[in-house]
Amino acid sequence: MNSRRPSTHIVYGLVCGVLLASAVFVGACKQGGTGKRYKLAFVTNNASDFWTISRKGTERAAAELSNAEIDFRIDSDGTAAEQQRIVDDLLAKGVKGFAISPVDPVNQTQMLNRAAQQALVVTQDSDAPNSNRACYIGTDNVAAEALPEGGKIMLFVGSLDAANAQQRYQGIKEALQGSNIQILDVRTDSTDRVRAKSNAADTLVQYSDIGALVGLWSYNGPAIVGAVRDAGKVGKVKIIAFDEEDETLNGIRDGAIYATVVQQPFEFGYQSMKLMAKILDGDRSGIPASKQIFVPTLAIKKEQVDDFARKINQLRGR
Repeated sequence: MNSRRPSTHIVYGLVCGVLLASAVFVGACKQGGTGKRYKLAFVTNNASDFWTISRKGTERAAAELSNAEIDFRIDSDGTAAEQQRIVDDLLAKGVKGFAISPVDPVNQTQMLNRAAQQALVVTQDSDAPNSNRACYIGTDNVAAEALPEGGKIMLFVGSLDAANAQQRYQGIKEALQGSNIQILDVRTDSTDRVRAKSNAADTLVQYSDIGALVGLWSYNGPAIVGAVRDAGKVGKVKIIAFDEEDETLNGIRDGAIYATVVQQPFEFGYQSMKLMAKILDGDRSGIPASKQIFVPTLAIKKEQVDDFARKINQLRGR
């Protein structure tokens, strides 16, 4: 591994390596009340089950806040245009603060800045650091992989426009500098699961000596597993996934997936709502100087998967 990487970065290990995860953590924000009531909102960047857990976090926050009404909005088609429509609707309805995962932070900066003139804007899961957002709550998304014997790896993600995708990809590149591991490319799929599986299948055909397939967004893991199974290469090609879709956890159980690195989306929902209510009450002490609140990640391998699945299904209400 590249010793130059910051100690707070997530480190993925592959094949006989230990998969570690570390990140800076800032505790959940607590506040009193001023008697004012606020409309708050949480805006996702797609319709993945990942966000079901974030919704539970917002519900917990709503139960603890006497001064907030919370609206949970799902970007049904995973586009910046749909997020724009949602934000416009929220502002028209008098929402005073919203936490959003920008689909395309660079091109949405102007939209976020306009919204910040009317309401408090917090980013979660995917940051837009050049915007006027008050704070980011999510994962420190810089990551790296290592194959001890070296080899070729392919990365898969919905879009490289999103900050979390860019940061994970950049972290992998930096950590592998000088190693004998070659990143062949990054294949994007515009959050289309059929295309995601096709990208993995095409890679297996084009590169018969591929060592590992790495999915950076939640649905990439199941898509990759499907392609690897269809090709009869389970156990021959290592798979690293991200997040906790059911098919990903099942893939870990049966040995198709080496590991998945999971975020804690409950905290994205919970902490963002609590923080915004606190800020709107006039207390900005919960915003660190960096304007980034990092929620720790967890590395789930076969020995942890059953216990983790039980806990995550409780959050999903199953």
